[in-house]
Amino acid sequence: MSGCSHVIRLPIESASVPTARRHVRTLLQVWRLGHLTEAAVLITSELVTNAVQHTADGIGDLLELTVRSDGEALSIEVADSYQWAMPLLGKPGPEDIGGRGLVLVDLLSDAWGVCPRRIGKTVWVRLLIAGRAVPSC
Repeated sequence: MSGCSHVIRLPIESASVPTARRHVRTLLQVWRLGHLTEAAVLITSELVTNAVQHTADGIGDLLELTVRSDGEALSIEVADSYQWAMPLLGKPGPEDIGGRGLVLVDLLSDAWGVCPRRIGKTVWVRLLIAGRAVPSC
């Protein structure tokens, strides 16, 4: 695949959420995809937060954040070792404290989904670049 791609592994801890946000913001600046920054950073924050909150019972200590662009779309993937429950898009009520993360991801993305892995899962999101070419990395 032509374009840009970057993978980092982060500890499954709350401090990884702002680290992931900064990482995505920096990549999009370098890749000249600033128009996607706000949506991509919010999506990354939600996905990494979910991984941190729900993988305490997983078998690994790290999550993997992959960010790539192929010139047509930006893809963000968060992989973790927690395989017992796949994330589902819910309909939180007005009094519910949580459950809005994937609702935001769904609203901000052009597509998203979950892929089970041998150990764990990967939650992926796709944001269309809208005809802008991606410079070489």
